[in-house]
Amino acid sequence: MHYGLDIGGTKIALAIFDDELQCRDRWQLATPVDDYEAFLTTVCGQIALADERCRDLASEQAQAEEHEQEQQQAMASVGIALPGVIQTDGTVLSSNVPCLNRRRVAEDLGARLGRKVATGNDCRCFTLSEALLGAGRDKRHVVGVILGTGLGGGLCIDGRLFNGANCLAGEFGHQGLAASVLLDHGLPLYDCGCGLRGCAENYVSGTGLGRLYRHFGGEADTYQWLAAYREGEASARRAFDAYMDALGSVLAGQILALDPDIFVFGGGLSQVPEIMEALPVATQKHLFAGVSLPEFRVAEFGAASGVRGAALLGRNQLLNESLLLNESRISKSNGPNSQASDAVNPPSKRSIANGSS
Repeated sequence: MHYGLDIGGTKIALAIFDDELQCRDRWQLATPVDDYEAFLTTVCGQIALADERCRDLASEQAQAEEHEQEQQQAMASVGIALPGVIQTDGTVLSSNVPCLNRRRVAEDLGARLGRKVATGNDCRCFTLSEALLGAGRDKRHVVGVILGTGLGGGLCIDGRLFNGANCLAGEFGHQGLAASVLLDHGLPLYDCGCGLRGCAENYVSGTGLGRLYRHFGGEADTYQWLAAYREGEASARRAFDAYMDALGSVLAGQILALDPDIFVFGGGLSQVPEIMEALPVATQKHLFAGVSLPEFRVAEFGAASGVRGAALLGRNQLLNESLLLNESRISKSNGPNSQASDAVNPPSKRSIANGSS
């Protein structure tokens, strides 16, 4: 079995997947956001609960198949999707769960659980899930985009998650918004929580859309904006035009930098039909003549992509460790001059089903 946990600013979602990545059970609970000790205790408690539920599932299956249950179950893998930047040494930065900042979550949880824990950025986990199993599964170059409270995403190439030298690949929410968009719509430079000014996230996220609505005279947040827009309110229409122009410029920048086959969208705003329908035209506006657009698709797994991607991280860590162990055993059995080489017998990208760069 493989456990996937998606840590959010308000709730923790946990799911149990079998070896075919089919969900066998899932639940959620509140996130302890200010107390790191409480966070660790909560997560460890939920892993223990998942172990118990796995034993129950195994018992039910054994009874259905009318044979004895194996006395010892293999230890399930654990993968966790975290908000924020996860540095190469495992330290979490810029998380909207305050108690996680400057902590090595995977190391601390692994020590308590007595098993390896794989962690990844939540947007990258979303991208991995959709690239391997969802809307992007038949594409080589997949960019995931989360249009939620914040803005971020990830890149998968040939089924492998690309993290970059400092695990920053996909943090395009903190790229500066195009000057042409700011000028055309008379928008100010908003300060960002990251310490920069004018970050795209402050205009293109759900929070940013509410900010734009208020800038143009609206008196409510993003939720009220949609109703006002559909009723034809002028300030809501102006906010929509500015939002689409900003989002189009961000996506055009990713096309010119990464040239993906497909964008896969998640987050609450991806569920607004008017936004998704306007995206191609809004993006093409910021590209020079002759540039073809990639596909634009909404995530197949929706909100479940985070836990599924986290489970993939955990599963693939387990697979990679098994591969290294087998190579070591082969090397020892063949003598000191023998080498196991991927060039001789390269693993397929889908059989390993992720890896990261």
